[in-house]
Amino acid sequence: MKTTYPKVVLILAVLCLFPFWGYAQQSPARSPINVNLIIDSSSLFADVKTEIINWVNARLDQVLAQGDRVTVWSAGPSARVIYSGTINSQSDRDAVKSSYRELSGTGSSADFSGALREAAELQTSTFSYTLLVSASPQSLSSVLSGPQANLLRFSRVEEFPGWRVIVVGLNIDTKVRRAAAAFFN
Repeated sequence: MKTTYPKVVLILAVLCLFPFWGYAQQSPARSPINVNLIIDSSSLFADVKTEIINWVNARLDQVLAQGDRVTVWSAGPSARVIYSGTINSQSDRDAVKSSYRELSGTGSSADFSGALREAAELQTSTFSYTLLVSASPQSLSSVLSGPQANLLRFSRVEEFPGWRVIVVGLNIDTKVRRAAAAFFN
């Protein structure tokens, strides 16, 4: 007499896992976020422009979703917005990428402090994803030693040869305090 035990186990395993297959294929919807991209456009940017643009393109492809609000700053001698809009289509994504592809490094300084201050002021109650892309340690000195240094309290640095990215959590003090209180209670 042949045993059907292995077949029964296999069928049960398939039936138990089936709901998870459907779940894994669905990508959970998330609320729109504010994406702030602040790119060093000092003269040192030209030396690492290709690497920076390739990395930023790949990162934005991972992060951006329908409804996200994107603001791109050129951090040159003074900070200026070079793109601002909402992602509704592929053409919007292309417009974001085009805005910083055309940057050229000019001047000896990068006004990260001004751009970061503006980004924090524009921050609403929604979650934000803020990237400071720096072509040199010198270009970060204004933000690290200036009044906006406190905005870097919740940040992480990613180092690359000749440049770095600082991922900043803007205006999340209250959320962090609540999460810490919940964790310890």
